[in-house]
Amino acid sequence: MLALTRDGVTTRLVFQGGEGRLVPDGFLPSGAVALGKGAALNLHEPGVVRAFVDEAARRGLLTGSAELDGWDLFPAVAARRAAGG
Repeated sequence: MLALTRDGVTTRLVFQGGEGRLVPDGFLPSGAVALGKGAALNLHEPGVVRAFVDEAARRGLLTGSAELDGWDLFPAVAARRAAGG
């Protein structure tokens, strides 16, 4: 989970493990999330967190406290990070 808090409002991006969705489980390091053999992100990296904030804001998802599926944002964030953003 990645918790984004601003002005007392918290939006939680939840990353559930499952088929093709990898989360820290003793094999992956803390903070790592990945889609199968494809893209991987480290939720402890400030640039990754910033990219999730930017993408969530772009989609209008930071308007109130919420719990969202982080995988919905993952492809856009991974693409941005791969492009150097």
